[in-house]
Amino acid sequence: MVSWYGRNFHGRKTASGELYNMHELTAAHRSLPFGTRVRVTCPTTEKSVSVRINDRVPYADGRIIDLSYQAARELGFVQKGTAAVEINLLERAPASE
Repeated sequence: MVSWYGRNFHGRKTASGELYNMHELTAAHRSLPFGTRVRVTCPTTEKSVSVRINDRVPYADGRIIDLSYQAARELGFVQKGTAAVEINLLERAPASE
């Protein structure tokens, strides 16, 4: 499962140290190194988006990734709030944490 976060976090510092911008294609993941790129596909909407990991997601409700508002918008599940997705690794960044 995936969820998204937006306005309430816009402009706040992420776990990577950069400021969260809800209009960029970014995501929070539990363990992937910051800078890693993944493709997130929503089978329900048949849409996919490439996002960059720049934050950490809390352990909640079985969710493994949180997307930016823009990514959720492009996948078409903003109104629903969560969606079942497939995640594919595109480019793993070197671990630096």
